[in-house]
Amino acid sequence: MSDMADRFVVEADKKVVGIAVKVPGGYRFYSSDPDFLQMEGTTFPRAKAMAQRVAQIAKLRNVRDADSPPSVH
Repeated sequence: MSDMADRFVVEADKKVVGIAVKVPGGYRFYSSDPDFLQMEGTTFPRAKAMAQRVAQIAKLRNVRDADSPPSVH
């Protein structure tokens, strides 16, 4: 029996950014956050590989947000 579920929520920075679904060959990512659309439909051989890519994108997003001037409302 596998210790990974057939599907699970994917989070970055304590926010849901998508879901992963077990498919032949690994886990397919479905985005719920525009910053992660580049991963949409990608199949990763292992959940760990997906988590690493999510972390890379989150890091880039955090750098981008830190460089942006504050918005005025």
